[in-house]
Amino acid sequence: MGGRSLTGKKTLITGAASGIGRATALAAARKGAALVLTDVNADGLTETVELIRAGGGVVEAAEALDVSDYEAVTAFAEKVHEQLGSLDVVMNIAGVSTWGTVENLEHKHWKKMVDVNLMGPIHVIENFVPPMVRAKRGGALVNVSSAAGLLAFPWHAAYSASKYGLRGVSDVLRFDLERHDIKVHLVVPGAVDTPLVHSVDIVGADRDDPRIQYWIKRFRRHARKPEQVADAIVRGVEKGTYLVHTQFDIRFGYWWARKFAWPYEFVMRRANDLFTTFLPKDQQ
Repeated sequence: MGGRSLTGKKTLITGAASGIGRATALAAARKGAALVLTDVNADGLTETVELIRAGGGVVEAAEALDVSDYEAVTAFAEKVHEQLGSLDVVMNIAGVSTWGTVENLEHKHWKKMVDVNLMGPIHVIENFVPPMVRAKRGGALVNVSSAAGLLAFPWHAAYSASKYGLRGVSDVLRFDLERHDIKVHLVVPGAVDTPLVHSVDIVGADRDDPRIQYWIKRFRRHARKPEQVADAIVRGVEKGTYLVHTQFDIRFGYWWARKFAWPYEFVMRRANDLFTTFLPKDQQ
């Protein structure tokens, strides 16, 4: 089965106010998609809508909401379906990030990761995919996971819980939805220079520590731009690619982890040892 052209397709994008979400909305608009946009950030969402329309793109609907709020997503879906009917493409891009060791993470950190990064996409899938199935026109579902949904990065337990979960949902739906001609695409970005880099909550560590600032700067030098990730997502949909990589190092790392288990475990342990040096002495 091939991919999908976005031209003329009714396309939902969450997290559209900034970062990968905004870049993907702009890229999809250039391809001729008719967009339905949402984000928790109302001001940023308005800016995205203005940018798209200024460039001649089409935004059919836009509403600020929190994807972790099931009732809000359901109410939005009802309005969208009443106005537009079933959609053709659904892209779950909205997400948040918190890092920390298990002794520093609190329940609220675990809950937020799962509520936004896993239950948020599930709320969207629950409300928008069944109407696509009933419409019998096929379509596409894009779920943005992370390299942290493939590999065991230090301090990522809460974040990876949500991203591995979304990967599992995608793996199953890939086959469940195939008979309905709905393609599933799992996006696994590595380092991406988005506002999330500046806002990520690192629990139990001082972000102003020069060593942490060094790694943040190194991360940003290595990171892809949101526009590059957006282009990879659009290409993945057009080509029908299931696992959409945004950079070679993550593709190689995932292959390497599967082929060479012992060296992978050795590297992950050494990385964890390095991160531990960033903690206060009494926690090392």
